[in-house]
Amino acid sequence: MDTPDADGLLAEQLLRLTRRVHRIQKRHLQTRGLGITPAQSRLLRTLAHYGSPPRMADLAERLEVVPRAVTTLVDGLEASGKVRRVPDPTNRRVIRIELTEDGGRVLRELHGARREAAEDILAPLSDEQRAVLGGLLDTLVDGTSAVADGGDIAADAQAAAHNAAGAAARGAGRDC
Repeated sequence: MDTPDADGLLAEQLLRLTRRVHRIQKRHLQTRGLGITPAQSRLLRTLAHYGSPPRMADLAERLEVVPRAVTTLVDGLEASGKVRRVPDPTNRRVIRIELTEDGGRVLRELHGARREAAEDILAPLSDEQRAVLGGLLDTLVDGTSAVADGGDIAADAQAAAHNAAGAAARGAGRDC
């Protein structure tokens, strides 16, 4: 009899969680009536992290998509008045993407929708479990093991909980 593949099961759980996160975020976007897709919301959040309007190639690189995909997203967002194309002040052949006032308002709404989605997903977890999960996710995102690096998982989880509490108290200005 074959034994279950533990890593395969974990990978499947992560994929299922990712799909659930996307479904819940999409539901919150629809509930708020913002008229944008999850991909467009991701572009808006990414755009907000630039100090000055980026080129579409910069957005494509940051989003890890082909430039054509960014063009399609920008076309839709521009048609709805959330972004605009502006010429580069130093090179008129270069077009940059700028958030409009309406785009900024939608971005604030997105932040609220993401917080509500996170609350839905994390509701079954205690504060301690959330801290441990945060530490584990940081490890997976960074690609390094806290144990292999000589770290203390419990201390890392406690630090993650402290950082999360501090971010919540500050209003968590970042949205990506």
